[in-house]
Order: sequence, then structure tokens, then C-alpha cells
Amino acid sequence: MTRMRIALAAAAAATALVLAGCAGGDTGATEEPADETAPTFPAGSTMERLSEAGTITVGTKFDQPLFGLVGPDGVPVGFDVEIAKIIASELGIDEENIEWVETVSANREPFIENGQVDIVVATYTINDARKEVVSFAGPYFMAGQSILVLSDNDDIKSEDDLVGQPVCSVTGSTPAANLKELGAEVLETDTYTNCLEPLRSGQVVAVSTDNVILAGLVAQNEGEFKVVGKPFTEEPYGIGLKLDDTEFRMWINDVLEASFEDGRYEEAWNSTAGTVLPFVDPPAVDRY
Repeated sequence: MTRMRIALAAAAAATALVLAGCAGGDTGATEEPADETAPTFPAGSTMERLSEAGTITVGTKFDQPLFGLVGPDGVPVGFDVEIAKIIASELGIDEENIEWVETVSANREPFIENGQVDIVVATYTINDARKEVVSFAGPYFMAGQSILVLSDNDDIKSEDDLVGQPVCSVTGSTPAANLKELGAEVLETDTYTNCLEPLRSGQVVAVSTDNVILAGLVAQNEGEFKVVGKPFTEEPYGIGLKLDDTEFRMWINDVLEASFEDGRYEEAWNSTAGTVLPFVDPPAVDRY
């Protein structure tokens, strides 16, 4: 009996050693657990390419208070910037790995066409002419063209008062085209901040662009300017991307809609443009 117990004990010990050897692995290396949270995308898609690269290049404004204004550290801040961060995060890209490129109204389409940026989020109005050369996700915000004047100007009350008058806007922008159609004499420059000195000096009587951009200029230059009249157009802001990249466009639309529902959109607004302007429910995205 004693011999049998010893034999069984020895066999058990040997079995334990064998099992321990198997568990230890043949090289001593431990296998990394699979990352179940990493996003996966269709093979060959823009989403897969960007996600695997771990970086995205975003064109945005550097001079638009509330929407895209470059800070002292060289990094832009604003509502458009936060929207771009939401898109990047869904690709698994940290905001530190976003490359920001200053994109003014006149170079948004060329930058997309030439591949200098992956997307443009830059107070970018969706219109049919632009959709001939680039695609748009969204819209994610509905702005409207309005009028900025000196704070002591009581003569200009609506767009009708701009007919035949010198007005500043930005080259290549929808507002500049609208002003020409209205009959204003348009002074065009590269950025809206460059319209302020002509307004101060009397070279122009007004600056005209989207109401949210003008509100930012008023906030940045307290006491100097005011916005007058009601918006006289509708300007749906979209996210520009390569023409006919339907898969990427639809994916961005999905991301936008998710952010509308889960609170990230409203949080982005409240931390930027919402410090000056009231929150407005986002528009329905266009699934064209």
C-alpha cells in the first residue's frame, strides 16, 4: 500500500512538472492579449489607411475665433477643431497625432484635390459648385451670412443697405459671391481678420460673412464692432474630402450622427462657440 501511494505521488509530481513546462512556453515569451477596442475598417478604405498610419492631416482655419483660431502654442482651437478631433478619435488617432494645416477659403479645394490634407473642417459651406470637385460629409452646422459694422454705425441695417457699397469678404468664399450677386462692391482679402483694418479706416462700410464668424470677431474685439440685421442666407457647414470617396464620406456621416446623439457634439459646442452663441440642434446629414 505504501509503495502504491509513493508511486502515485511521483506520477502526480511528474505530471505537474510537464504541465508547468507547457505553461511556461518554449521561449519564455508571453503572448500579448488582443486589443478588442482597436477599430477595424474595410480593407483598402481611407479609414483603414489613416488608422494604420496613426495620423491624420486636417485643414482648418487659423484666424476664426470660436471655430478655428491658432493659439500661442501653434495649435488651433475652436468648434471645427473639436469636430475634427471627434473624427480622429473614431479612427483610433489621438489628438496629439493630428497634423493641422492652415486652410483659407481659396485653397480648400486644391488642398483636398492634391492630397495635402485628408479632410477640411473650416467653416466650409456645402454648395453644388464645390461638390463638382470635392465631396462633403455633413452638414454638421447651419450658419447664415450676416453683416459686421463699426459699433457706432446706425446706417446699415440689412443686406439691402450694402448695394453699391464697399464691403470686405474673403477670396473664394460663398459670402463674397453672394455680395457680388447682391450688387455690393467687394474688397477681397485672404482672411476675415484682414478685413478689420479696412473697416476701421473707412475703406469699406462693412464686413460680411457667416454670422458665427462675425460673432467671433465681435467677441475678440470688444466694443469695436457689432453684427446687424438677420442672416440672409443659409450656409451648411460640411467636412470636405476627396471627390467620390463615398465610403469615407458615409463613415464620417455615421460618426457625426453618433456625436449628435451621445453628447460629444454639444460638449464640443459648449466649450468653444457656445461660450458666445446659444446651442442650436445640428442639422440632418445629407446622404447623397
